[in-house]
Amino acid sequence: MVDISKGLSVKNNNKLDYYYFMQLIRRFEEKAGQMYGMGLIGGFCHLYIGQEAVVVGAQSAISQDDAVITLYRDHGHMLVAGVHPKYVMAELAGKASGCSKGKGGSMHMFAKDKNFYGGHGIVGASTTLGTGIAFANKYLSNDQVTLAYFGDGSANQGQVHESYNMAALWSLPVIYIIENNQYAMGTSVSRSTKQKQLFKRGEAFGIPGSKVDGMSVLDVKKAIQKAVKHVKSGKGPYIIEAMTYRYRGHSMSDPAKYRSREEVKKIRSDSDPIQSFSDYLIDNKLTSEGELKDIDKEIKKIIADAALFAEESSEPESEELYKDILIEV
Repeated sequence: MVDISKGLSVKNNNKLDYYYFMQLIRRFEEKAGQMYGMGLIGGFCHLYIGQEAVVVGAQSAISQDDAVITLYRDHGHMLVAGVHPKYVMAELAGKASGCSKGKGGSMHMFAKDKNFYGGHGIVGASTTLGTGIAFANKYLSNDQVTLAYFGDGSANQGQVHESYNMAALWSLPVIYIIENNQYAMGTSVSRSTKQKQLFKRGEAFGIPGSKVDGMSVLDVKKAIQKAVKHVKSGKGPYIIEAMTYRYRGHSMSDPAKYRSREEVKKIRSDSDPIQSFSDYLIDNKLTSEGELKDIDKEIKKIIADAALFAEESSEPESEELYKDILIEV
C-alpha cells in the first residue's frame, strides 16, 4: 500500500507508484465531477482528467524540499505533493476540515508544509509567483528548485514574458512547465498562437527548453530530470512544454462544443496516459492485471471515504472570515 501522505519525490517512488498516483488523480477527479453535479461542490471546478502523467512524472523527478506552484487546475498537484484526498475533497466542498480551511475551494488551495504554494485563479500568476519563490531560494542558497506550472492559454500573458526575462537575467532556479492541453478555455492553440511550439518563446531570453509527450509519465520524468540538472548547475531557468489533453471541458460549466466527440474518443483510445502505462507495466512484467485491479479497488475505497468525509465535515465558523488575512510582523 502506498503512503499517500508522503506523496511522490525523487527519493520516494517506483514505477508502480506512478500508476497508483495517476489512478488516484483520475478517480478523485471523477468523484469531484459527480459531487459538483450533485451540488455538493460550488463555485469553479477545473478537472485534470487526461493530464495525470504530467504532474506525476514531474513530481517523481524533484525532492520534497523543492517548491511547486500552479494555476487553478490544481487538485492533482495537491495529491502528488502528499495531501490526503479527504482534505482536498473537503476543501472543494468548502468545509472547515479542508486543506485551506474551506476558504480556498477548488482554485486556491495550499499546502505550505508540502512546499505547495497554490492553486491560483489569476491566469499566468504562477509564473510571476514561481519566479519570486525561485528568487528567494537563490537568495537563501538552499539548492531548491521551483516548478511553476501553467497552461497554453497562460503562455500568451505578458507577465509570463516578464517572468522569463527576470529569471534569465538573474539565473534563477525555476523550471517553467507548460501543460499544453491544446485548448485555452475554448480556443485551440492553432487559432490563437503563431509560434505553436510554446517552449521556443524562451529563446528570446536565452532560456533553453524542450517539448515532451505529456501523455507519457516516463517521458515527462526524463525531461524534468534533465531540466533539474540544468537548473542546479547554476545555468538558470528551463522551459518544458508537455503536450497533453484534457478530456473534460475547461471547467464544469464548459460543454466543450468547440471540439468533436470523435477527437476526444481518439485521444482516449490511442494515448490515455493511464491505460498506456498499465500496458507498459504488464508487458515488462513489472506487475500483473490482478495487482492493478487490487490497486484500483483500494483507490476507489480511499476516494469514497474522502467524499463521505467531505460531506460529513462541518462548515467553517463565521469568525473564519476574519482569520488568515493579515500577518503582523
